[in-house]
Amino acid sequence: MRNQSLYIRLTLALLLSAAAAFAADFTGKWTGQFSGPAGDLTITFNLKQAGAKLTGTVNSPAGDLEIQDGKVDGDKMLFTVSFNEMKIQHEGVLKGDEITLTVKMDGAESPGSMTLKREK
Repeated sequence: MRNQSLYIRLTLALLLSAAAAFAADFTGKWTGQFSGPAGDLTITFNLKQAGAKLTGTVNSPAGDLEIQDGKVDGDKMLFTVSFNEMKIQHEGVLKGDEITLTVKMDGAESPGSMTLKREK
Protein backbone atom coordinates (compact mmCIF):
# COMPACT_ATOMS: atom_id res chain seq x y z
CA MET A 1 0.00 0.00 0.00
CA ARG A 2 2.84 2.38 0.83
CA ASN A 3 4.59 1.70 -2.49
CA GLN A 4 1.34 2.34 -4.35
CA SER A 5 0.94 5.74 -2.64
CA LEU A 6 4.52 6.67 -3.55
CA TYR A 7 3.93 5.59 -7.15
CA ILE A 8 0.77 7.74 -7.38
CA ARG A 9 2.59 10.78 -5.94
CA LEU A 10 5.50 10.39 -8.38
CA THR A 11 3.12 10.03 -11.32
CA LEU A 12 1.26 13.21 -10.32
CA ALA A 13 4.52 15.10 -9.91
CA LEU A 14 5.65 14.06 -13.39
CA LEU A 15 2.33 15.05 -14.94
CA LEU A 16 2.40 18.47 -13.28
CA SER A 17 5.97 19.14 -14.36
CA ALA A 18 5.14 18.08 -17.93
CA ALA A 19 2.16 20.46 -17.98
CA ALA A 20 4.37 23.32 -16.77
CA ALA A 21 6.91 22.57 -19.49
CA PHE A 22 4.22 23.01 -22.17
CA ALA A 23 2.65 26.12 -20.64
CA ALA A 24 2.41 29.17 -22.89
CA ASP A 25 5.33 31.59 -22.72
CA PHE A 26 4.72 35.09 -24.04
CA THR A 27 8.30 36.25 -23.34
CA GLY A 28 10.01 37.68 -26.40
CA LYS A 29 9.86 40.25 -29.16
CA TRP A 30 6.67 40.19 -31.24
CA THR A 31 5.75 42.27 -34.30
CA GLY A 32 2.48 42.92 -36.06
CA GLN A 33 0.88 45.31 -38.51
CA PHE A 34 -2.45 47.05 -38.59
CA SER A 35 -4.00 49.59 -40.91
CA GLY A 36 -4.58 53.04 -39.51
CA PRO A 37 -5.52 56.47 -40.91
CA ALA A 38 -1.86 57.03 -41.83
CA GLY A 39 -1.57 53.64 -43.59
CA ASP A 40 -0.07 50.36 -42.43
CA LEU A 41 1.80 50.57 -39.14
CA THR A 42 4.23 48.07 -37.64
CA ILE A 43 4.14 47.71 -33.87
CA THR A 44 6.67 45.81 -31.77
CA PHE A 45 5.77 44.24 -28.44
CA ASN A 46 8.61 43.39 -26.03
CA LEU A 47 7.01 41.04 -23.52
CA LYS A 48 8.34 39.42 -20.37
CA GLN A 49 6.34 36.79 -18.53
CA ALA A 50 7.02 35.78 -14.94
CA GLY A 51 4.42 33.24 -13.92
CA ALA A 52 1.02 34.88 -14.35
CA LYS A 53 2.50 38.40 -14.57
CA LEU A 54 3.21 40.10 -17.90
CA THR A 55 5.40 43.20 -18.24
CA GLY A 56 7.21 44.97 -21.05
CA THR A 57 6.75 47.73 -23.61
CA VAL A 58 4.90 48.40 -26.83
CA ASN A 59 6.96 50.27 -29.42
CA SER A 60 4.49 52.29 -31.48
CA PRO A 61 4.51 55.45 -33.59
CA ALA A 62 3.66 57.24 -30.30
CA GLY A 63 6.89 55.93 -28.72
CA ASP A 64 7.52 53.21 -26.14
CA LEU A 65 4.44 52.58 -24.01
CA GLU A 66 4.75 50.68 -20.72
CA ILE A 67 2.53 47.63 -20.24
CA GLN A 68 0.18 47.96 -17.26
CA ASP A 69 -1.86 45.33 -15.43
CA GLY A 70 -0.40 42.51 -17.54
CA LYS A 71 -1.78 39.05 -16.78
CA VAL A 72 -1.35 35.58 -18.27
CA ASP A 73 -3.83 32.74 -17.89
CA GLY A 74 -2.78 29.63 -19.80
CA ASP A 75 -2.51 30.58 -23.48
CA LYS A 76 -4.32 33.92 -22.96
CA MET A 77 -2.94 37.30 -21.96
CA LEU A 78 -4.36 40.69 -21.12
CA PHE A 79 -2.74 44.09 -20.59
CA THR A 80 -3.34 47.81 -21.07
CA VAL A 81 -1.20 50.74 -22.16
CA SER A 82 -1.98 54.42 -21.71
CA PHE A 83 -1.55 57.12 -24.32
CA ASN A 84 -2.74 60.73 -23.88
CA GLU A 85 -5.04 59.69 -21.02
CA MET A 86 -6.59 56.99 -23.23
CA LYS A 87 -6.42 53.37 -22.08
CA ILE A 88 -5.82 50.80 -24.78
CA GLN A 89 -6.70 47.22 -23.82
CA HIS A 90 -4.98 44.25 -25.45
CA GLU A 91 -6.22 40.66 -25.26
CA GLY A 92 -4.26 37.89 -26.93
CA VAL A 93 -4.21 34.16 -27.49
CA LEU A 94 -0.92 32.36 -28.11
CA LYS A 95 -0.68 29.53 -30.62
CA GLY A 96 2.84 28.44 -31.49
CA ASP A 97 4.83 31.50 -32.55
CA GLU A 98 1.77 33.67 -33.18
CA ILE A 99 -0.47 35.75 -30.97
CA THR A 100 -3.94 36.72 -32.16
CA LEU A 101 -4.36 40.11 -30.54
CA THR A 102 -7.58 42.10 -30.09
CA VAL A 103 -7.20 45.80 -29.32
CA LYS A 104 -9.88 48.02 -27.76
CA MET A 105 -9.60 51.76 -27.11
CA ASP A 106 -11.63 53.93 -24.76
CA GLY A 107 -13.54 56.62 -26.62
CA ALA A 108 -12.10 55.91 -30.07
CA GLU A 109 -12.60 53.56 -32.96
CA SER A 110 -10.66 50.40 -32.15
CA PRO A 111 -8.23 49.03 -34.71
CA GLY A 112 -9.70 45.55 -34.14
CA SER A 113 -7.33 42.60 -34.24
CA MET A 114 -3.91 41.74 -35.57
CA THR A 115 -1.57 38.78 -35.66
CA LEU A 116 1.79 39.10 -33.94
CA LYS A 117 4.71 36.94 -34.93
CA ARG A 118 7.57 36.03 -32.61
CA GLU A 119 10.93 37.33 -33.80
CA LYS A 120 13.66 34.74 -33.61
